[in-house]
Amino acid sequence: MKPDRYRESRKLLERALRVIPLGSQTFSKSHLVYPSAGGPLFLTHGRDAHVWDVDGNEYVDFVLGLLPVVLGYGDADVDAAAIDQIRRGVTLSLATSLEVELAELLREIIPCAEMTRFGKNGSDATSGAIRIARAHTGRERVAVCGYHGWQDWYIGATTRNKGIPRAVCELTHKFPYNDLEALRKLLAAHRGEFAAVMMEAMNVEEPGPGYLQGVKDLAHEHGALFILDEIITGFRFHIGGAQTLFGVTPDLATFGKSMGNGFPISAVVGKAEYMHQMEEIFFSSTFGGETVSLAASIATIRKMQREPVLATLNRRGQQIIDSTRELLAKHGLTDCMGIGGKPSWSLLQFHDAGDVTSWEIKSLYLQELIARGILCAGSHNMAYAHTDDDLKQLAAAQDEALGAVRNALKAGDIRKQLAGPPIQPIFRVR
Repeated sequence: MKPDRYRESRKLLERALRVIPLGSQTFSKSHLVYPSAGGPLFLTHGRDAHVWDVDGNEYVDFVLGLLPVVLGYGDADVDAAAIDQIRRGVTLSLATSLEVELAELLREIIPCAEMTRFGKNGSDATSGAIRIARAHTGRERVAVCGYHGWQDWYIGATTRNKGIPRAVCELTHKFPYNDLEALRKLLAAHRGEFAAVMMEAMNVEEPGPGYLQGVKDLAHEHGALFILDEIITGFRFHIGGAQTLFGVTPDLATFGKSMGNGFPISAVVGKAEYMHQMEEIFFSSTFGGETVSLAASIATIRKMQREPVLATLNRRGQQIIDSTRELLAKHGLTDCMGIGGKPSWSLLQFHDAGDVTSWEIKSLYLQELIARGILCAGSHNMAYAHTDDDLKQLAAAQDEALGAVRNALKAGDIRKQLAGPPIQPIFRVR
């Protein structure tokens, strides 16, 4: 590794920290989750499935803006729709036909989407869904499983709860995945008080047989709404969301990320009897009907309908899962590393090895991977634009990076091999 490979990134971080708390607008894009001295921290542009940093280094990107870029950077069809709409106006003075067109399109493909309201990010949508559930039931408590955004109602139940009133924190309860009995006990402990059960349909682990339907049944048994957070799974696991893939229809669902190929848009969708609460509760923003993102979303979904986008994500993603498992076995690292999830979004799992922490192992692995031209934060976020050559480059880089981890563990000097301090956990969700 060249000692000056990330010089401009380090210089820019020093500048950023003087004027931007954390040096980034997003925790998961900051120096906390990347090897700060052994990787880039600022990018300049992207094309297809590649990005370039401020030092001019090129990377095959498996982060993709934290999953929104499902087609690829600079997709011709999406960009053409966005540019055409820019010429027509970005934020207009009344609603536009684009809102109706996209809502009708979502109703066609998503089982529960009888009605839709739009937001700009996932937290808008999940918070809107919770407000609907509370308004409909007249209750306040919610049960959650997964990550549901930065708003008080959810983040108050995590270790990142600074600045959130204790009373708010106490209304949100976590439950473990694939454990119906745990959810049953939680709901019974506050009988008649839960407005909603919200969960991600899947992340690392597959849902057990009947599990999602069981969660829905338990929620309804206790008078709560069943909400699926499909911010990630929507359009990435299936064009109709994980609810279509797994055959369970929620009362409400939230979508975002992949629905706009990087343009800022999200949606609360659901059955009309619940969505009509949106006529009374306050869910309103100046940019909720911003036209460019609506046009980009329509173009993204239409392309996913007419081209083999999902088949390609799944085929190439499965190649990565298979190759990664073979390489982990080859280097004897299966005790401290693994891989799970779906092909379109697979996640690496890291475990302690003796006195070496999982975070130190992850830091060295990412450091060595990034140095070989692969931008990764611990998952493989697939884009339609990824090529077979990109996958070959990933496999070659993984082979060398895993070899470096193996050698460091054997020598007992993994901390010496790190260019700087190890990655810091934000909080554990999955």
